[in-house]
Amino acid sequence: MANMHPNPLPIVVLLSGRGSNLKTILDAVRHDKLPVVVRAVISNRVDAEGLRYATEASVPTHSLLPTSYANRREFDVALQTLIDRYQPQLVVLAGFMRILTPEFVRYFQGRLINIHPSLLPAYTGLNTHQRALQDNASEHGATVHFVTEGVDEGPIILQGRVAVMSNDSVASLAARVLQVEHRIYPQVLKWFAQGRLKLSQNEVWLDNEPIANTTHS
Repeated sequence: MANMHPNPLPIVVLLSGRGSNLKTILDAVRHDKLPVVVRAVISNRVDAEGLRYATEASVPTHSLLPTSYANRREFDVALQTLIDRYQPQLVVLAGFMRILTPEFVRYFQGRLINIHPSLLPAYTGLNTHQRALQDNASEHGATVHFVTEGVDEGPIILQGRVAVMSNDSVASLAARVLQVEHRIYPQVLKWFAQGRLKLSQNEVWLDNEPIANTTHS
């Protein structure tokens, strides 16, 4: 995929499903709004819908199936080796529904990010929208964070918030949160590509200053 920026940040994207965040990233690159180049898209499912977006954008795709490996560690070693073939400076988890081994996470420390559909630390794990509704939460949203060994526990980079409406269903709330994801993930990628964002001693730094929790409404 063409990129008008002279030194775009090479990234690899991991996904398991529909790939809407990947599509947002690819669209931003195509419109010269994001200085990255997607070198490969890797999925743990051969039928992941998001692979189609990569193919349409002429980005190499790979399906790495967990059933082909004896255990999580062997899968992660193979995944790490495959990612390294593309020499990315950042690995982007975009709906990658696997818990990564500590060894894998440590290897990519500081260059591995994830987006999670809740306002972390609230609602780690699955079914976040349903749980927010069951708790009568007044607000919900999405979080981009650096990945560390604890699942959904890495240092927060950026959050986007939405109000929870009294008539919300899981589907309607999920749709609004997805719109937030599509705003904040490209923003974080842009910061990283511009050299403005880093992880240092498990603390997020932006523009050479440690940040608390950065929030977009």
